[in-house]
Formats: sequence, structure tokens, C-alpha cells
Amino acid sequence: MTAGPPIDQLHYEDAPNVDTVPGPNTRELLEKQREIDSSAVAYPEDIPIAFEAGKGATVRDADGNTYIDMFAGIGVLNVGHANPYVLDAVHEQADKLVHTVDFPTEARLELIEKLDEIAPGQLRGNNRVVFGGPTGSDAIEAAIKLAKYNTGGDGLIAFRGAYHGATSGAMSLTGNKGFKGHYTPLLSDVVHAPYPHPFGQDKTPEEAVDRALEEVRAILEDPYGGLANPAGIFVEPIQGEGGVITPPEGFLAGLREIADDNDVLLVFDEIQSGLGRSGQWWASEWYDVTPDAMTTAKALGGVGFPLSATMYHEDLDTWGPGDHAGTYRGHVVAMRAGTRAIEYIQDHDLLAHGRELGTSIRNRLRDVAMETDRIGEVRGKGLFIGAEFVDAEGSPDKETVKAIQRYCYERGVLVWKAGRHGNVLRLLPPLVLTEELAETAMDVIVEAIQQVTAEQQTA
Repeated sequence: MTAGPPIDQLHYEDAPNVDTVPGPNTRELLEKQREIDSSAVAYPEDIPIAFEAGKGATVRDADGNTYIDMFAGIGVLNVGHANPYVLDAVHEQADKLVHTVDFPTEARLELIEKLDEIAPGQLRGNNRVVFGGPTGSDAIEAAIKLAKYNTGGDGLIAFRGAYHGATSGAMSLTGNKGFKGHYTPLLSDVVHAPYPHPFGQDKTPEEAVDRALEEVRAILEDPYGGLANPAGIFVEPIQGEGGVITPPEGFLAGLREIADDNDVLLVFDEIQSGLGRSGQWWASEWYDVTPDAMTTAKALGGVGFPLSATMYHEDLDTWGPGDHAGTYRGHVVAMRAGTRAIEYIQDHDLLAHGRELGTSIRNRLRDVAMETDRIGEVRGKGLFIGAEFVDAEGSPDKETVKAIQRYCYERGVLVWKAGRHGNVLRLLPPLVLTEELAETAMDVIVEAIQQVTAEQQTA
């Protein structure tokens, strides 16, 4: 029996359908938020929208405007908004039991077994899972502790362009200096190596990989490399906030070799890239490299429930009871939702769907790139897609991406941005996005690119 309805039955039929935006109800809610919410609120500064409801790959705002969602809560809603197959289990579980810390429940054990079923490479059948706090940052903190506990070291290697979260340890690994500048000192022994991204650097992919790996090996093996007691290497198999950077072949395999040579853990951050986002369960599977440990969150909660986990090789399961903890490590509603989301992806073959649809979307972007010199590169895997924009001199152009984002919003398509300079158009649609919705959304996105770049070229 197929899990739930087919993907073409999940969405609002009228998407996109917008009047003047933002509408009066939305403006009222935005104003109220500005009056009483935190000044740390960020997303409404880019898209002035107040959500009312969602279905599949579509959402409605407080004024009844309907949008195609090409953002999915930063890659959280992989099986779409309000997926009925997931919500049936959510309602059933919520009526019985919600919170259990880490006492055993069927929901908890089923999710652990399901994660083992889709675990990458040599982790399958040989892993343990630890739940901690509800966010991806919490999973990173667990992985840091795991690396330190098993190696006796405390030094960590991360990469430029990385984003790993907003808690202290995760922020230490994050590359964005402006993001963490007000909160230093953080962890003391963290060194950032270059992530291989040959675009705009006059390097071949092979040269970019060689340079990055040489830096990492030197940090660990050069007597004056600076990192005295290393514990682990933390890396995104595809950088998300950094601009949807897909590393060339050889990079992850090289890190695996270096980690083995130096007895440190290799940790993959699959928080944004995992659970089918890249067209594989885990982005590392594109490169056939198995980490010692792997973090997951975002889409793990099924339909947006907060849940994170760290999966690691069973040989590393050396800590004792309570050595890692968290009040919400027993959120059984989220766990039921996570299992149902994985089942829905499996039964509807959404990995293959994501690969095919992602190729089509990237091809549309590459076609429009042939018409303008403002798109420097289109990249990604599956439905993890980025287009990097540059100005007439080839420098990063965030203003164009802002204008494209606004143009799309006003016509009922929600897109986002990324990159060190905010100049990457980032698409993270739900895996349940249909070909028809994708074509409609891409018509708007392509029109936006053509319109905005043409205006700038004639300005």
C-alpha cells in the first residue's frame, strides 16, 4: 500500500495567485511583530509575508494570497507542508504521548531503525543514534562532544564558507565572522581550511581540491601547523549557507584518508543536505564516502517539528549514561513524523523525482544564463540548487538577487538567497514539488532574471 496520496494531490490548486502584496492583514501582523517580537527576527526583512497555511509545495498568507514555495523553511519541509500521511501519525501520537525524555517508545525505536535503513555506506548496520536538543546546532554540539570524548583531543577543523549553527560550539565551526563577531571568545582551537570552490579563483577543480587537502593535512601534520590536540574534521558535503557549493570529486575522499591517517573523526553535517535534499538520502552518497559521524535535523522532523540527531559508528559509542543529554531528546511526536516522512519519500520514489526535477530546474537556469553575463555559475544536486550572480565586472552581486527575490514574491513564488556575499539565488523546494508547479515557478524565476538583469544592463 502506497504511503499517503500522490504528490499531485498535496497542493493548493490556485498557486500562484497573488493580489497586491503585502496585503492589509499581513501588514498588520508584520507591524505587530515589529512592536513585540525580538529585534533578531530576520526573514520578514527580505520577504514581507505572514503565513496562514500551507499544503505540499504551496503556502497561503494572511490575506489569502497563494504562493509556490521554493524555499521550504530552509529545506525543512522535504515532504511538503501539512503532508496528510505524516499528520495522521502526528495526531494519533499527540493524543497518546508527547514527551518521554529517553525512555523507550515504539516511535523512538522505529525512527532509529528507519535511520539505520537509510544510513550511508558503512554506517548502515553499524551505527548508534543520539538525540539531544531540537535544532541542528544541538546535533553539532553532540558531534563535537563525541569527537573530543573518543580522541582525547579538543582541536577542530572546519571550512571557510561553513555554517553549522548558532550555539557556542557550532558557531565556532561556522565561517561567517560577522555572524559570530559579537560573541567571541568561542571555542579556542578551531581552524578553518579552504573549501574547494574553483569558481572565480582561476583554479581547476583538481587544483582547488589539492589546495584544500594540502591545507588540512598541514594543519594536522605540520609540526608548526598550529592545532596541537586535534579531535575532528567537520564539513558539509554540500555547503548550504555558503552558496550551495558542491565540492569537486576527490575532496571528501581526501578528507577521509587524512582523518584516518591522523586518528581524528570525520563528521559530515547533513542538516541541510540530508533526508533526500540532494537526490540521495545523504549528500555524501554522491561521493561514496562514509563519515565517522553525521548530523541531521531540519527535515528529520517530518513536517517541521523540531528534532535533531547525531548518527555515528558503533565503535564510537564509548560514553556513559548522561554523557550527552537534552530535555527534548524524547519528542515522540516528531519521531513519528520523521519515520512517516522517510516512508513517504521511499514509497513515492522522491529521491529519483528530486534528481530528475533538479536537473530540469538547473537546465532552465543554465539556459537563461546563456542570455546574460550576470549568472556566473549554476550548481547543485537534486533539489539543492544555487545560481551565483555577478556584476559587469565579475564581482559578487547581491542586489540583483534581492531584486529577483522581490520580483518573484510579488508574483507568487518564494525563493531565497545564500553565499558569502548574499549573491546566490538558492532554491530548496519540497521534494513533493510537481513538474507542473516547477515549470510555473521557473517561468516566474526566469522572467525575474531576464527583467532584473536587463534593467541593470541598461541603467
